[in-house]
Amino acid sequence: MAKDGGCCGFCTTCLLGLFSCRWTHSKKALKTSKCDCAWFFLLFCVCLLTLVWLYLALVTLNDFHNLNEFLFQKTEWWLDWSVVMLSATAALVTYSSLLLVLALCLQLCHQPLKLHWLHKGLLILTALMVAAAFLGLQIQWSEQWESAHISLQAIGPFLHIGAVAGLTLLAWPVADCFYRISHAALRLLLLLFYLGAALALYLAPLGIDSPCFLEQGQLPPKPALFGHRGAPMLAPENTMMSFQKAVNCGVSVLETDVLVSADGIPFLMHDEKLLRTTNIQEVFPTQAQSNANTFNWTQLQQLDAGSWFLQKHPFPTAWSLSEEEVAQARTQHILSLKELLGEAKRHKVSVMFDLRPEEDPHYEHLVNITVQTVLQSGITPELILWLPDGFREQVEQQAPRFQQIYGSKILGNKTARPPRVNLPYQNLSSTEIREYRRNNISVNLYVVNAPWLFSILWCAGTSSVTTNACQVLQKMQRPVWLLPRATYQMIWIVTDCVSFLLILWAFLLLKRWSWKKDSQGSDSDVLLTKIHSLLSE
Repeated sequence: MAKDGGCCGFCTTCLLGLFSCRWTHSKKALKTSKCDCAWFFLLFCVCLLTLVWLYLALVTLNDFHNLNEFLFQKTEWWLDWSVVMLSATAALVTYSSLLLVLALCLQLCHQPLKLHWLHKGLLILTALMVAAAFLGLQIQWSEQWESAHISLQAIGPFLHIGAVAGLTLLAWPVADCFYRISHAALRLLLLLFYLGAALALYLAPLGIDSPCFLEQGQLPPKPALFGHRGAPMLAPENTMMSFQKAVNCGVSVLETDVLVSADGIPFLMHDEKLLRTTNIQEVFPTQAQSNANTFNWTQLQQLDAGSWFLQKHPFPTAWSLSEEEVAQARTQHILSLKELLGEAKRHKVSVMFDLRPEEDPHYEHLVNITVQTVLQSGITPELILWLPDGFREQVEQQAPRFQQIYGSKILGNKTARPPRVNLPYQNLSSTEIREYRRNNISVNLYVVNAPWLFSILWCAGTSSVTTNACQVLQKMQRPVWLLPRATYQMIWIVTDCVSFLLILWAFLLLKRWSWKKDSQGSDSDVLLTKIHSLLSE
């Protein structure tokens, strides 16, 4: 069998063993049945789906900390689930890809594709797991589909080149299969399917667009950075250490969330409960499940708001803290709004915050307390970006110099001054961002951590972004890539032409080999017939 296939016997045996679990050559000639072809098609589809899921998984890394927080609120168990997801995804992609490579090698060696029942079961399990992952994404985290669409603007041109290269490499096994199929209809179907896929890929750039198709001189100014709860990748969130790190990163605005204690002191806390970011279970075990705003300021000051960062490592960067930084993190406490305003005043940076919970029946009282705290702090009112929507008109009357920033899309100017909006980055398209910029509306998008995402928003003209990774984005002097559209069109055309020529060469070369093999086989048959007749005489 090895000789007939033209491959080394040992390699062929290994391929058959890994794919079909047959470690010995069968004397009986085996052929790939229609059922085996169906399993191969399923293998190809599963491999493609796992690659798509891997791509989506990598895209979600920008927002995965939000999912970790959500799952902690549900389970009260902290784990970086991105590691679990990526490990499982890598295993599925590796398994299905290796199985596909084995099948293609067997095809080139003219061996039957008899997939073992164990592989069939694992293949079905892989398909079910990937389908469940897609379904879970749709149900619980559907905004990531928009994130994936945005990511295609960043990586679409390079995905196109990679896809064309992969399709070109498939020309060899496809051509080999084409010349070995005896049924004319099946041959035509295979050829049409392959050429259709090639044509679709060749024309795909007609639908690929990116705001980074720009000349260098057309690039808008770099977006300003807002420190999301300070610099949470470098220090415990919403602590003085975190905000000082953010200031050192060059952020222009410190972003946070404000709650009001039971005795009327506004303080910084994102979660409604204190379980994730303090040692509440050790200090007040019987009140651990209580909301943060039910504690008075004296009680809140007894809590350690920094050690959790060293224990849970919410970001991989937490492992890189120096001994001095570790010691500083252990001393962090819950910060009052007054303390943050004092730090912002000293560095002349702005402060943006949301006031929660908005469903509180005494929300107007919370707004009044917060406004008075800001006015009494002595900070320049223009440095305050007022985000809460509740009782906004009342706040504008009390503090007309506050900068109002809106958490929803706006049309035109709502105030005499140029308006500002603060939105999730998925909520505005590149076209809308440009439109806002033309209308002199400042756009801040959150939460932006990945350089590829920052690059796309930069090219689109975003005014600023809220980020966890100020230490990364601060160092970026230009987008990840910037390419004139005419240059990309040239790359696209050259890539497609080279691919087409290579595919044509593969089909013609394998056709020549096929004719040569058939000719040699016919000559051998004639010679054997003559020898047989002579021996008979």
